[in-house]
Amino acid sequence: MSETPSTTFSMVHLTSSEGQVHSPRHSNVTHPVVAKRISFYKSGDPQFGGVKVVVNPRSFKTFDALLDNLSRKVPLPFGVRNISTPRGRHSITRLEELEDGESYLCSHNRKVLPVDLDKARRRPRPWLSSRSISTHVHLGSATAGPTTAPGMLRAPRRLVVFRNGDPKTRRVVLLSRRVTQSFEAFLQYLTQVMQCPVAKLYATDGRKVPSLQAVILSSGAVVAAGREPFKPGNYDIQKYLLPAKLPGISHRVHRKGKATLKRKSGNWKVSVITSDFPNAGTSSQVYIVLYGQCRSSVPIYLYGRDGARFQDGHEDIFTITVGDIGKPFKIRIGHTNSGCSPSWHCKGIELQNMNSGEKFYIPVQRWLAQEREDGEICREFPILSKGQPVLPVTKYEVYITTGELWNAGTVANVYLSVYGEKGDTGSRKLSRSKSALIFLRGQIDTFFLEAVNLGNLCKIVIGHDGLGPGNGWFLEDIVIRDPTTNNEFAFFCHRWLDEGEDDGKIVREVYARDNTIFSVRKKLELKIKETWAAESWKFMKGNTLQFYSKLTGGFVRLHPDGTVDAVGEQTDRYGLFDVIFNKGNLCIFQSHEMRHLSLALDNGSASGGALTELRVLYQPNRCALLESALCPGHTLVVDRHGKVADESSAGYAELSKEFLVFVKGVFLNSAVVILATSLCQALCLQSSGTCTGAGNQSEQSHWRVHRVSSGICMFESVKNARMYLRIKDGHCNGTGTGDTDCHFKIKRNLENASISLESLKSPGLFVGLQPDGQAKPVIYTKDENVCFYPRVIQFGRENPMGMSATPSQGEDKIHLSKHQKETPLESKARHPSPLSSEKESRHFHSTETLLSEDEWKVLVLTGDTGTQANVTLWVYGDEGDTGPISLTKDSPEQLFLPGQKDEFQVVLSSIGEIYKIRIGHDGTSGQPEWSLQRVTMEHMKSKKTINFVANLWLSRNQADGDIVCELPVMKEGEPVFPLVRYHVDVYTGQLKQAETESEVSLCLYGERGDSGLRLLHRSNMPVRFQRGQIDAFQIEAVSLGNLQKVLLHCEANDKAQYWYCEKVIVKDPGTALESIFTCERWIPFMSQGSMHSEIELYCQGED
Repeated sequence: MSETPSTTFSMVHLTSSEGQVHSPRHSNVTHPVVAKRISFYKSGDPQFGGVKVVVNPRSFKTFDALLDNLSRKVPLPFGVRNISTPRGRHSITRLEELEDGESYLCSHNRKVLPVDLDKARRRPRPWLSSRSISTHVHLGSATAGPTTAPGMLRAPRRLVVFRNGDPKTRRVVLLSRRVTQSFEAFLQYLTQVMQCPVAKLYATDGRKVPSLQAVILSSGAVVAAGREPFKPGNYDIQKYLLPAKLPGISHRVHRKGKATLKRKSGNWKVSVITSDFPNAGTSSQVYIVLYGQCRSSVPIYLYGRDGARFQDGHEDIFTITVGDIGKPFKIRIGHTNSGCSPSWHCKGIELQNMNSGEKFYIPVQRWLAQEREDGEICREFPILSKGQPVLPVTKYEVYITTGELWNAGTVANVYLSVYGEKGDTGSRKLSRSKSALIFLRGQIDTFFLEAVNLGNLCKIVIGHDGLGPGNGWFLEDIVIRDPTTNNEFAFFCHRWLDEGEDDGKIVREVYARDNTIFSVRKKLELKIKETWAAESWKFMKGNTLQFYSKLTGGFVRLHPDGTVDAVGEQTDRYGLFDVIFNKGNLCIFQSHEMRHLSLALDNGSASGGALTELRVLYQPNRCALLESALCPGHTLVVDRHGKVADESSAGYAELSKEFLVFVKGVFLNSAVVILATSLCQALCLQSSGTCTGAGNQSEQSHWRVHRVSSGICMFESVKNARMYLRIKDGHCNGTGTGDTDCHFKIKRNLENASISLESLKSPGLFVGLQPDGQAKPVIYTKDENVCFYPRVIQFGRENPMGMSATPSQGEDKIHLSKHQKETPLESKARHPSPLSSEKESRHFHSTETLLSEDEWKVLVLTGDTGTQANVTLWVYGDEGDTGPISLTKDSPEQLFLPGQKDEFQVVLSSIGEIYKIRIGHDGTSGQPEWSLQRVTMEHMKSKKTINFVANLWLSRNQADGDIVCELPVMKEGEPVFPLVRYHVDVYTGQLKQAETESEVSLCLYGERGDSGLRLLHRSNMPVRFQRGQIDAFQIEAVSLGNLQKVLLHCEANDKAQYWYCEKVIVKDPGTALESIFTCERWIPFMSQGSMHSEIELYCQGED
């Protein structure tokens, strides 16, 4: 997007004068219809007008080919993967099921949201048409003579390219599709044009232009540089953008009697009057956009040959030719803010239809200047009809909320375009807010956007130009208020606009919610969902918990007599509860001290009783509600004295049902933890040794705990061994060596269940975060910049339940020891409750059923060669997956010996019907090779058995070199889904030093899960990943269906080993389908202040 509409030029294609689509054949034709004309609409989106597709055996040979074609036309996050009837009741799976002339819904999963097809089919109002009319401009003046015949203004945009430090050396290029296939291709093209190496581009003010999108959205000029830094100069683009001949002047001559067929068009005389006071004129390029009852024109640039246009007190006259826009109702006028004196005061504009003679006068009398009035350089005015405006001018109030994630703010230029029933505002730069600094993390910025009234708003397009350091932006939402009606329109985004995050887009199209109440509810639901995802690890089976009430300042206790209060101390033994059952958010909290009692809610009051299920309901503030599973709506409530109360027994201010949850044993020795800084970010060690709180919650953010003494720990990076978190010499980083600079005292913050890390060597200094997420030493305050929310990836050696978990995946991944094989129910049987009733007995048996339904026995049979490497298992079902599950025991050296059958017990939560497993080892130890014969899974309760016959070598040196394999479930001798050997072609770019010696891994994602991260080990080339080389690999996996994305991982500690990947092409030999994933970037790469070693690439459609 740009502050000028010049970026909205589109290529105009000639059509018939009627512009109509021929109607389909009559239905009474008796012979078969070969071609079917079918309309496809987007699930749940009545704003999408649908696409018409002709389906015949020549155009689409398979149903998958049709899905791929629709994925390029219907905007869905993972492409079109499902076609259904309009009400979503029946799915279409074959081309033969499609009926001629019918309409269908497209979705990216099987969940289909119905659409009012009558509303979607309704012809959009003229001002909503996105089709631009070709425009021709003829220069005129009060004394100008006749002009030559008009031609057509072409779409490619003109760009002035200056040589760095030498403004006199410049070239004007056209941004055509041929030269803008990729950013690297464009740089190579400029190298030829400028006749000097071009490696970097800058804006004329010195800011780096990092991408092709930023080039297209630039102000019309860039500075081309090699490896040297930017050199300031007088880079004036005004005179260089003026064409050698006027646009619209054609040298094509038609002979008499050979009239050409052309569309109906209108000739307009445009008179622009500049005010007569000093400095009212402008040196900038002026453009107008006409809006009529039929449609609108493209931006029409009013060029001048001699550079003397739009001077003080002058009237400039132009003749333009546009398509048939109908009767005009508004005009937009603006300029590009270029030249030495861009400010402009326009007195008025007069339009005259040269065909009908009808005249329209628009009294402007406004400044178009960034330093005058409201700073706008683009304004809209209604056309006057009988002295009155056709539509009123409205000053919309725009409230933009930047997200609360670390480094969520941006310094880039942000642009907004608003669309409504009566047209659009055009692209407007958002620069003047009520806040001194705009788009800061967690900030709400207020802007005013003046435009001719748009009626009810339907969507916005918002983005930024990608310029400046830390330009990425996390946009939470936008609310636009129409002061004439007091209506508010909410646009919920909650996504990154960042080339290194999410899907890499820096421009987004967002549709209006039905109302702001719905938007607030949607935000709340999403926040609760994200909070549960971040906190659910606490409720894994085997954890020991404490519940803290902020109202009472005490912990929940369960006394031996069964009474409950919330005034316990942190060390109170009656305030500890073991999670002995977990299914989703249903849990049983057994007293750690008294095994026969658990926390219960009976008739709305809390007590200690038999095993009773409670439902955990998380709130956005990280507090949990404990609700009875048997009596929904009944929650644990305490008053300010800590006594259990009923919600109606006292004033609301004196009651609380929110509790903060603490896990015991988080910082035991050798534990692996994540220090979360937000719901989806964590403290991360970067390759440079610096630390940032804006990192992803991935392996890069794992820290191993080294317990020095009680309450004092060191934190070592798991990814980069022997690099410790430290505070030294006023800096906080990860370059510590394990000395006293790395010792931190852990301060627990009861008010939000977080911790703070205080330097033991420099008391009073804590690990803190700056707004961009970078770590630095700070003095303790209660601000969130010193708060970290620990999440256990693997418990330490002193874990009382002897378990190791990887809750970062959001699933139960439990490794059971001999101590754990005794179930809590067996313990309960030895200590029966003195209170027994028919109700308790019935509840006990239902709990027993739930406790065993997710438990499986895994038997692994090793062949002739065993292994001492670490073996890992993944299990995939039609409702989810679980993994990685580490298959280990107390004596790992006795596992996976030749001819031995090893038995493990695992818990698989809510994955549905199993359809495949993945098993492999990490290739470590002195015996990394392994002969795997068979894997057997037996359900502990139902005794259902699934056999997976392998008979495979898992070795880098044997067979095909894989150390991981996938095995499908067999039914009646046939696999549920077949094994597929995908052909993967990896293209290394042509850039200098594009090659790498680093290890590269890849993961395929499709409709049916993923392939797991596979090391690209065996290539068809003798040396892998060389500059300009295509490496061919094969990945064997259970069929993934239609591929959706790939994940590339390249771990390079040395910058010289960074890798430039051009693209990845994956071929399915069974279907002959080819999926293209464009990369065109270096890996690792810097984004939001963090170094990222992996990137997700989405399947690209072909033009």
